[in-house]
Amino acid sequence: MLMLAIFVLMVALICLNVPIAVALAVSAILGLVVLEGTGSLVNVALDMYGGATKFSLIAIPMFVLAGAIMNAGGITDRLINFVAALIGFIRGGLAHVNIGVSLFFAEISGSAVADVAAMGSVMIPQMKKRGYSGAFSAAVTSSSASLAIIIPPSIPMILYATSANVSVEQLFVAGVIPGLLGAAGLMGVSYYFARRYDLPREDAFSGRVLWRAFVDALPTFALPVIILGGIFGGYVTATEAAGLAVLAAIAISLYYRQVDFKHLQRSMLDGGMQTAVVMLLVAASVVMGGFLTRAQYPQELAAAILGITENKWLILLILNFFFLVIGFFLHSAAAIILVVPIVIPLIDAAGINPIHFGLVVTLNLAIGQQTPPVASVLITACAVARANIWDVTKVNVYFIAVLLAVLLMCTYIPAIPLFLVDYFYG
Repeated sequence: MLMLAIFVLMVALICLNVPIAVALAVSAILGLVVLEGTGSLVNVALDMYGGATKFSLIAIPMFVLAGAIMNAGGITDRLINFVAALIGFIRGGLAHVNIGVSLFFAEISGSAVADVAAMGSVMIPQMKKRGYSGAFSAAVTSSSASLAIIIPPSIPMILYATSANVSVEQLFVAGVIPGLLGAAGLMGVSYYFARRYDLPREDAFSGRVLWRAFVDALPTFALPVIILGGIFGGYVTATEAAGLAVLAAIAISLYYRQVDFKHLQRSMLDGGMQTAVVMLLVAASVVMGGFLTRAQYPQELAAAILGITENKWLILLILNFFFLVIGFFLHSAAAIILVVPIVIPLIDAAGINPIHFGLVVTLNLAIGQQTPPVASVLITACAVARANIWDVTKVNVYFIAVLLAVLLMCTYIPAIPLFLVDYFYG
């Protein structure tokens, strides 16, 4: 009964436009007072501070900063030129370029919103100029940006690893194959639309143009090598890789001598605010986690579901549905922080690999970024394209279907996300 009252209070506060972090903390504090009295609040501030200052969380602002430097330093432009020279000759070339560049950008920023804001401002106007509809341009940009939370590094993966106490490096490795599968599927849908609506090709393939674009972008390729190579090779942690990514992005931007300081300042401020929101959520989640742990609600939930079924595949189906619904209404960071600590005892009891489950959660929340009413990434893409969100959604359902297919494959064929994990970590 107490848990229901706390949940109703939290939802009511959110509906009153109270920030989610504040609603979460207030609800948890009231729950602790009812459960154990005011004496339980002595260490709340210290617990919140300790939760938000974990070493692994430092990677979040570092990856956001690296993405901002990329945009301001001309690095993103060179990635676009290289990918355009490589695959732009295919029918619907700009759509494929959009997806391809998102693959590269995802390996540095870790944020889907940052991806869609950076790529959308460049790619969507070009696509509309070449005859692509605003709805299609926004849908491609939005759905491909969600690859940023599947392909490492990924801010939601960092939050999940912190909440579930698992290796963020192994989570990053698990995201590689699903991310590539998702990109291939999105390109397949784009090609279908290109054939159906006779969308244009870009310039014919030229080895000379490709070589020039490759040489020009060559320093840029050091970024994913540093991040992924360092993590996969076991040379650095995810947090250390984030710091190295910032240093490398600064060095490459200085090499290109094309730093837009106004753009950099704006991107850093936006990234700082985004990071602050996430950290407040993390701090508030520590209080809620303490309340849930003392009240034993996660264990009761695990026992209740295991009383219905002990089949881990059926449990994964139930949790998939649950996270898809949660994704309609909550930002990915909030969903992870609110829900993961509650379901982890169930995952452990059912014998589900927590790395496998982390990938399932991440994919669910990537889909949630595309489904109204919240749909933070979709809304950003629509704002850039100046397109109606429902018109975009009618096109985007085809791309969402791809993400759903990848989710189902990763859920019921664990070897897809875990193959590289087993290879690198045994």
